[in-house]
Amino acid sequence: MGTIRVEGLGKAYKQYPSRWSRLLEWLLPFAGSRHALKWVMQDVSFRLEQGEAVGIVGMNGAGKSTLLKMITGTTQPSTGKVEIAGRVAALLELGMGFHPDFTGRQNVFMAGQLMGIAMDELTRLMPEIEAFAEIGDYIDQQVRTYSSGMQMRLAFSVATAIRPDVLIVDEALSVGDAYFQHKSFDRIREFRQAGTTLLIVSHDKTAIQSICDRAILLDQGRVVKQGAPEAVMDFYNAMLSTKEDQHVTQALREDGRLQTVSGSGEAIVTDIHLHNTRGEVQEIFDVGTSVSLKVIVQAASPITRLVLGYMIKDRLGQPIFGTNTHLKNQALNSVQAGETITYSFDFPLNLGPGSYSVATALTSTETHLLNNYEWRDLALVFTVANLTRDTFVGSSWLDPQVHILRPATLTTETAVE
Repeated sequence: MGTIRVEGLGKAYKQYPSRWSRLLEWLLPFAGSRHALKWVMQDVSFRLEQGEAVGIVGMNGAGKSTLLKMITGTTQPSTGKVEIAGRVAALLELGMGFHPDFTGRQNVFMAGQLMGIAMDELTRLMPEIEAFAEIGDYIDQQVRTYSSGMQMRLAFSVATAIRPDVLIVDEALSVGDAYFQHKSFDRIREFRQAGTTLLIVSHDKTAIQSICDRAILLDQGRVVKQGAPEAVMDFYNAMLSTKEDQHVTQALREDGRLQTVSGSGEAIVTDIHLHNTRGEVQEIFDVGTSVSLKVIVQAASPITRLVLGYMIKDRLGQPIFGTNTHLKNQALNSVQAGETITYSFDFPLNLGPGSYSVATALTSTETHLLNNYEWRDLALVFTVANLTRDTFVGSSWLDPQVHILRPATLTTETAVE
């Protein structure tokens, strides 16, 4: 239970040159078609095994929502088929299925029955649904009076009132406040640990990389990449800045990780290392060690303004810290073709034990979306080990000085007669 099979899925819509063409085709069906097909999705195939979590990513208009609607059956595919095993809970469009003139409580019972939950079971679950949604007295108010965040709270609470075999979530969670987003993702993680299969659409890179085992990148209705979340999100990030004079490449590193490099090539990173205080190159460092990140850049063309940025990421590819020379007010102007520049960034390595990587970006401003000369993921990989510090947990070493103020203990001597 809890599997999804998508094979050769495609969706096309009929386009007519005029409304009269539509009418004539309907009145004279044997006179030939008067429409052209507009394919919004073609030949999409993938599988989700029980307990697997997969994220769908892509630019707006890539077909993500259309794909989920076909998987859940709210839209019929033109080609291909979908097979789902197990009980499905889907949270697609915000408040989908809610009637605006019914109260939140009435909508819970209506939506719950549409999901196949019996009335007596919904009555039993109602206190838990109310408690999780945290909308207070609004539960007995018409849904038309709800904010978008309140609708999302209630919709998510109903959809996840009983742990499903398959949970499908679109971007609806993005409208919630930070508190409820954390609460919702905690519940999703609990379901994952219990064996629920998860299919999620999100632009949140951190969410995809922290929750999912695999990611699928859609572009213009086709699967262009699927694999490890870090590699797919790196490729997606490169696509966002790709122009006609730029390229995106991926190569397998010796450690088995897929490195993504994109940009015009007008400037490139030729060397990058972490040095200790003696100027020696190292790959393993103690927590809190002072280090120097040295980056050598070569310009292949004249560049009016050059900015170098770097991002330290954890083993899942989630950002830990990043900055650039624009933010540090040290951007370079009038860089000549063939010029070689050496950058040094000195800082204490206050990171928790683990494996980390460094991504570099060469641009003209603080963002790589304009004049992306080079974006290089996994430019450097290093390890932090706790060799001399007190034991702690987490991704950052924030060693505190502890001060405790304890009031003097009051004692009373009682005479015993």
